[in-house]
Amino acid sequence: MGVSGSGKSTVAEALGERLGWRFEDGDSFHPASNVEKMRAGHPLTDEDRWPWLNAIADEIARVCDRGEHVIIACSALKHTYRDVLLRGRDDVRFVFLKGTKELIAERLAHRKGHFMPTGLLTSQFDTLEPPEASEHVITVSIDESVEAIVDGVVRQLKLSGAKR
Repeated sequence: MGVSGSGKSTVAEALGERLGWRFEDGDSFHPASNVEKMRAGHPLTDEDRWPWLNAIADEIARVCDRGEHVIIACSALKHTYRDVLLRGRDDVRFVFLKGTKELIAERLAHRKGHFMPTGLLTSQFDTLEPPEASEHVITVSIDESVEAIVDGVVRQLKLSGAKR
C-alpha cells in the first residue's frame, strides 16, 4: 500500500516472485463503471471505491480461507479502506511503502508510459492516513533497491524467503 508512484506493483511482484505467492494488481478489481469514470478523467469518490475495496476483500478472504497466499498491490490510503480490506482478520498484513513526496515526484517524472500531474500526487499525500500498528502493518522505506525492500519485508514477516 502507498501513494501512486511508491512502487506498489514493482515491490509486490518482486515479493511474490521471492515467496512463490500469486501477485494481483488491485486495479484489476475495479468495476467497469470505475474504469469508465477514470478513463473520462474523473476522480473516484469514496462511494465509487466501496465496491472495488469489497471485491479485493472478498478475494483476500477467499484466498486466506483456502490457506493460500496472495499479494495485492492497492493504494489503501485511508484507515477506513484498510478496515474494509481486513474485515477484522489477523492473518493479513499491509506493507506500507513509505517515501517522501519529493522522491516519488522524481520517480514519476522519469517513469515511462505514465503521466501523473503533481496535483494528483499532492492529493494522494493529503489523503494518506499512515497505518497504525493495529492495522497489521510493515513499514518500509522506498529509498532502497527493490531487492533490499523485499529483503526487509521478508525479514519483518519472519519468513525464510524460500518459495513454498
